[in-house]
Amino acid sequence: MNVENLLSPYLQLADAVIVTDKDHVVVAVNDAYEQITGYKKDFIVGRRAGVIKSHLTPEQTYASMKKALSEKKPWSGVFVNRKKSGELWHSSITITPILIEDELFFVGIFRELEQLDSGAYVSQEQIEETKKSILEVLAISCEIQDPSIEDHLINVRKLTEKLIYAHNSYHNLNLSEEYMRNVAYSSILHDIGKAGIPEGILYKPGPLTKYERLIMETHPLIGFDILKKITSKLKDNFLRQSYKVAENIILFHHEKWNGTGYPKNLKGAEIPLEARIVAVVDVFEALTSSRPYKVAWPIEKALNFLVEHQNTHFDPDVVASFLTIKDF
Repeated sequence: MNVENLLSPYLQLADAVIVTDKDHVVVAVNDAYEQITGYKKDFIVGRRAGVIKSHLTPEQTYASMKKALSEKKPWSGVFVNRKKSGELWHSSITITPILIEDELFFVGIFRELEQLDSGAYVSQEQIEETKKSILEVLAISCEIQDPSIEDHLINVRKLTEKLIYAHNSYHNLNLSEEYMRNVAYSSILHDIGKAGIPEGILYKPGPLTKYERLIMETHPLIGFDILKKITSKLKDNFLRQSYKVAENIILFHHEKWNGTGYPKNLKGAEIPLEARIVAVVDVFEALTSSRPYKVAWPIEKALNFLVEHQNTHFDPDVVASFLTIKDF
């Protein structure tokens, strides 16, 4: 059965159209869908219909839709999806079940909505600024013991943003804008677990004892637990995708490429990319910053340290990307 020929009247519409089978796997989209979303048919067809979800549409919207479609009834609602460019796409959609040669299909027709200055919709810029502000306040609040920590955290976030974009470009990874923003914003949380470490250990000017080192190495687990407790209380979805990235950064940014890090002794690509990125940034920022107990290293010396410890401490591909950054 040639689905596109049978669905031709729908696919010729000027509005974006998506057609799925009874299991909600995409079988066809029209030219308008490609033009609006930026995704080609070859990418969309064969995937689940939610492939362009932004996680900003309320859960109750999906629940209402699933209930209607399970009963083979038409459904209309409003979605906030994300285009390939990273831009949000606010649209109404009407989904209609149809039978073609006794086979069930769902035809979804989108109508683009203008974003409103007030009411149900907020701009992408407002969402991103809110996300960034919440994460900053959380990070600084958890590390308030150190009056200089705010500058360190902001520097880590700014440098992480530069590195994740440089890494994506240098290695042609085609990472999504949403993911890269989440890595940058979430990096500020990397050491929130230090809030649970005694100050006598945290700010000890000399070497730590074996016992003190073991206590210090619990801070990723403490930070992970802090974030879990906070996110379990939140009902909103708009930050939810950031949380997994933040969890990985908090838990794994002290893992080492050769498997000798902590807390899980992960090795190589077992370490999530976001944690490998922050591992490089965190060490570089610490080396090049002044502290009451140390002087700042020159940038060239710190860069040489990263190079010397690639393949052991650091992902060599991430170090290579870091070296392409021109302004620190």
